[in-house]
Amino acid sequence: MMNDITSGHELLQEAQNYFPKALISGLAAKGHDFFESGSAGAWLYDEKKNAILDAYTSGGTHNLGRSRPELGQALLNAAEKTDQGNFVLVSKEKVRLVERLARFMPYDLSCMLFTVVRGEAMDAACKVARGHTERTELITVDGGWYGQTGFAMSLSDRIDKADYGPLIPDVKTIPFGDGTAAEKAVTARTAAVILEPVQAENGCRTATREYLGQLRRVCDQKGALLILDETQTGFGRTGTKFACEGLGASPDILIFGEALAGGMFPMCGLAFPPRIKAFFDKHPLIHLCTFGGHDVGCLVADKALDLYETLKPWNNAKRQGERILNGLKPLAGEYPDTFRSVAGLGLLLSIQLTSTEKALAFCKAARTQGLLCVPGEVLKSSVVLRPPLTLTDEESRKLIEAIQNTLKRI
Repeated sequence: MMNDITSGHELLQEAQNYFPKALISGLAAKGHDFFESGSAGAWLYDEKKNAILDAYTSGGTHNLGRSRPELGQALLNAAEKTDQGNFVLVSKEKVRLVERLARFMPYDLSCMLFTVVRGEAMDAACKVARGHTERTELITVDGGWYGQTGFAMSLSDRIDKADYGPLIPDVKTIPFGDGTAAEKAVTARTAAVILEPVQAENGCRTATREYLGQLRRVCDQKGALLILDETQTGFGRTGTKFACEGLGASPDILIFGEALAGGMFPMCGLAFPPRIKAFFDKHPLIHLCTFGGHDVGCLVADKALDLYETLKPWNNAKRQGERILNGLKPLAGEYPDTFRSVAGLGLLLSIQLTSTEKALAFCKAARTQGLLCVPGEVLKSSVVLRPPLTLTDEESRKLIEAIQNTLKRI
């Protein structure tokens, strides 16, 4: 049993007895050795009640702001009304959410499978692609990051993959943005081509409309599926409801992330058209999830959809994102030894510093300026900025100011 804890420092010291020490030291290296004691809107609060602008938002989960009261009330109401349901049965909560999501999704992505986390959604998508096409080869691009599960880790660009022994076989990686390489790589053996339209963890490298169109054509020609992972980019983050809409790309499977329920309840999934559902019709048990599409989560997500449709936060994300981009671009000239560039779409932005050490130092110094941000998982010299889509003009100004002040200190 943990002893009585009187401060954040004591809690972290105690936590080392139960959690990996490297986790705690890693938090300290980024200046994140505090514990959250509250949150609201774009802000979280440490144990001393200092306000910190949350530009991490649990990996872009809290699109609608921290501790959104409407979602909290929806969760309370749902818990009084029902429980997680029986996962093998259909409920009115599940049917209502699928009907609404089908109208919310772009293109003909009207069929859904719900999961709990991103990696699980990716695993399900790969299984569907292999089953639907009766092929095994999966092709991805360099610089991607898809989660922590088996297929997701096999597809991701991470240096520790070899630490876990053999992963999923028949996975091939091609250069991002190279249409010619894709033309050569995709064959009659290929089940799917998989990528993120914006690589959040890799400097927010963004696929062009032309590249995605080329991938669409080659997939159609070879009978492969095009899978877009919109965990980081979906539900308005890049200035449109989904990035594929803004980039003119029509996927066969779209993976959506925890922003579905606004960070109030764990829920992800994948959307696909009726022609791919035909595979599920024959193989309904290909991917079962005890808590995927649970009734409480469906009710919270239903309320989140109310907010998305009412607020249309993608419009604000586009406006604030452009404002922040314009505010940060001149800094490359002012701090050439530290600040290299800024890139991204909407409120999914990445600043690239001149080294991995600078990125880590930046995050630590940013904490002292009231800003929470983390380095990229793939491009470790980058720092990702993904604040709530409800960011105000004043909060955007404070974010830019915090970055300027941070750059002065590293």
